[in-house]
Amino acid sequence: MEHPVAWVLFGIFVLAMLWLDLAVFHKKAHVVSIREALLWSAFWIGLALLFNIGIYYYEGHEAALQFLTGYLIEKSLSIDNLFVFLLIFTYFKVPAIYQHQVLFWGILGALVMRGLFIAVGVALVSQFSWLLYVFGVFLIVTGAKLAIEKNKELHPERNPFIKLFRKIMPVTSDYEEDKFIVKRNHQYWATPLLVVLLVVETTDVIFAMDSIPAIFAITLDPFIVFTSNVFAILGLRALYFALAGVMRLFHHLHYGLSAILVFVGIKMLVADHIHIPAVLALGFIALVLVLSVLASIIWPAKDPEHFKAK
Repeated sequence: MEHPVAWVLFGIFVLAMLWLDLAVFHKKAHVVSIREALLWSAFWIGLALLFNIGIYYYEGHEAALQFLTGYLIEKSLSIDNLFVFLLIFTYFKVPAIYQHQVLFWGILGALVMRGLFIAVGVALVSQFSWLLYVFGVFLIVTGAKLAIEKNKELHPERNPFIKLFRKIMPVTSDYEEDKFIVKRNHQYWATPLLVVLLVVETTDVIFAMDSIPAIFAITLDPFIVFTSNVFAILGLRALYFALAGVMRLFHHLHYGLSAILVFVGIKMLVADHIHIPAVLALGFIALVLVLSVLASIIWPAKDPEHFKAK
């Protein structure tokens, strides 16, 4: 979809939803309950499905399938973000009451970075079509690596960006309520909450390198690529609070995500010779996610420390 009005209207919609989220519904910091998180998750998923209906009405069946498949890919891959968010908050001992604010600004930054990545990616692929083969190989390698990964380790102290930041700006030893920056003795200090936000932002850059090439296997339409990413990210915060208590049970999910990455990588490599319909890709991705969750329930982890921050 190249009509500029669609881009403007969607941008206004996103800004309006972000404003309502921060300034109206979550104006005061509070611990997000599971019930509230489930309601917000249903709300964001419902909005995505309504938007998909609009795509179907204006752009047709194929575009709607591409959006839904792209949304499911981005949503499933973003689940890995949730595990990392849990590790980050555990590592830094972030009080539950402040986690929502960190995720809000983290997701706002992710929207901006994803938009830049998509714009650059589409432009490059349009000029150099062979890059799709590079993306395909990259996704297969990433998927294979994910399959053999047994423990998720978090070492934010090794993050070069955080090391540089600590040299530039002093950091307080304790949290200062929900503030990111405080002023002491005519000098500005960062709080640990700002450090957590920076870790979240830099981590999302790494995840974007996987998720954005993955959707290029489905479509190169920048509007569909961007909107499916946005809807997946907008609902990510609510999904985190809804699943935070049970995420450790999904210990086989990384196998499913691995299969999805390998599948879309292969789809990229064979696209010039074998056409895999969007409905088939959608069915495969949905089936893999269901099977990986069922496998986690049927064969629970024997080691209670299977998933931990180190």
